[in-house]
Amino acid sequence: MKITFVLECAGLMTNGTTASCLRFAEQLKNLGHQVTIIGGPLNGGYLVKPYVVLDAFYFPFFEGIIRKEGFQFVKIQDERMVETIKNSDVVHFFLPFKLADHVRLIAEKYNVPVTGAFHLQPDTITSAIHISLNFINYIIYKSFNKYIYEKIDYVHCPSKMIADKLKKYGYHNELRVMSNGISKFWHRVNSTKPEEFKDKFIVSMVGRLAGEKRQDLLIKAVAHSKHEKDIQLILCGQGPNDKKIRKWIDKYNFTNKPIVTFKSQEDLRAFLSYIDLYVHCADCEIEGLSCVEAFSCGVVPVISNSKLSATHGFALCEESKFKHGNYKDLAKKIDYWFEHPDIRKEYSKKYIESSKDYALDIQVEKFEEFFEDAINYYNSHDRRELSRRDKRIQKRIFSKIDEDF
Repeated sequence: MKITFVLECAGLMTNGTTASCLRFAEQLKNLGHQVTIIGGPLNGGYLVKPYVVLDAFYFPFFEGIIRKEGFQFVKIQDERMVETIKNSDVVHFFLPFKLADHVRLIAEKYNVPVTGAFHLQPDTITSAIHISLNFINYIIYKSFNKYIYEKIDYVHCPSKMIADKLKKYGYHNELRVMSNGISKFWHRVNSTKPEEFKDKFIVSMVGRLAGEKRQDLLIKAVAHSKHEKDIQLILCGQGPNDKKIRKWIDKYNFTNKPIVTFKSQEDLRAFLSYIDLYVHCADCEIEGLSCVEAFSCGVVPVISNSKLSATHGFALCEESKFKHGNYKDLAKKIDYWFEHPDIRKEYSKKYIESSKDYALDIQVEKFEEFFEDAINYYNSHDRRELSRRDKRIQKRIFSKIDEDF
């Protein structure tokens, strides 16, 4: 198959959606498919050829915030995309923005099926701008559907939780649940604790330093743990809340001051292979692969049971879940695993085994089948009638690139 991926921030490696896009692109190419990515300029990412580069679009006043959130927008340069789309067997977009809409309308002209993914959880958007209200989230879900999802047939959902939510909000697509998958890179390696941490119980959390990830909750839980003097908290990540998190740490008189750091993948794998406990506090999470990467390295997780997070579905026992937003319950779970090293060792093996279900090579086969089914469905059904609005935009696209339209 000739597959085209469409993602504005495909050149930014600080974004989880980018990581998923690049992983799937490489794996599909290994299976013999031709994969082209349409995205923005490379900025810390790596090139997966062929790559159609669109110029970055900079928002006055808001660009700093957008970049801190690990995202970038692009200029809609239809003339750069048309040849790639025209020669594709299927086009797949990752985010429901203007770029995806233009790609869909170009693909419509050439009878190329379009699929999409649902990676952008509205709850994450509202949390980032501090207006997390159910009514606002409802409007965003509905708007995404009206704007683009109701105009395609197949949608990739990284978890059952988000698929169920889309059904609840009236999405009538074929909602295919597939993990974004973890690569073979993530496995336990031979590594030992650094000398300065030899007698410490290391608790860690990996992820963007952002409000919805709730690093504040973990800081507070460790501060209130019965075993606080024996715990070394290490937070790994980058993000807009870096300074705020350091201020939260300074509020407490820790015996071992928590560390905020960023690690390369190699260092992170070695780190996850020797730490004692991994905590995932996020309020909202479509999947939470950083948690799977952690327990694939053998560290037992403790995960928030938030209804807006799919991650607690990875938990193998009740002691691996804590009450959403409750630092006291989290402190109890940390204390439990501290006090039961034998049970922790037993569950370490169980978690390593369960991580195999999320192996990337298994998920990419499902993704391949997803595209084949979408193409077959598209070719065996009548085309949708374009709305007036779609016809108007499509006409503008093709008149601009001198097509006979």
